[in-house]
Amino acid sequence: MKGRLTALVVTALVLPQAAEAHLVVSGMGPLYDGISHFGLSPEDFLPVIAFGLFAGLCGKAQARWSLLAFVPSWIAGGVAAMAGVALAPMSISIVTAAIFLIVGGLLALNRALPPAWSAGVAALLGALRGLADLSGIAASAAHGLALAGMALGGFVLFALAVSITLPLQRLWMIVAARVGGSWLAALGLLLVGWVVRYGPVIH
Repeated sequence: MKGRLTALVVTALVLPQAAEAHLVVSGMGPLYDGISHFGLSPEDFLPVIAFGLFAGLCGKAQARWSLLAFVPSWIAGGVAAMAGVALAPMSISIVTAAIFLIVGGLLALNRALPPAWSAGVAALLGALRGLADLSGIAASAAHGLALAGMALGGFVLFALAVSITLPLQRLWMIVAARVGGSWLAALGLLLVGWVVRYGPVIH
């Protein structure tokens, strides 16, 4: 009897709940839905962390300009998506893989970019992720607030990542950050292999 009860409880816990095609519904309002979506989407927060670490290693000017370019670009990408600029599932998968490879590679190589170039990469990252996250979503006030929540989550995480690497002086800490970048680039390569073999990750 105990074994059956245990099996029933375990089955109930692992049964899938309602799946959300795009945005996470937290029940706390659209702004928090956007923050939750960002925090629960590795394709969003991993490159943001990696590029924040990279910008911090490059210096104050690169970090400042990258942060200023990142958030407006994310919002612009999301607004474009809600205006009807939709990405196909294959395009989203390719964009995600490319972001992982580029951002992870930059952090792993630790080659300082001029501030304008850092800002350009940050703008590209923000625009592509905003476009991918809201692709196929109709424009509405609620979705606009969700987009603001995503951008806010990205801003906070980017700033925290920058604050970690900006003051780094010890070599082993810098190496640890660069190793994280190589892992992200490796994830990008794995994703490329998946897309080539099995097609888009999102259907």
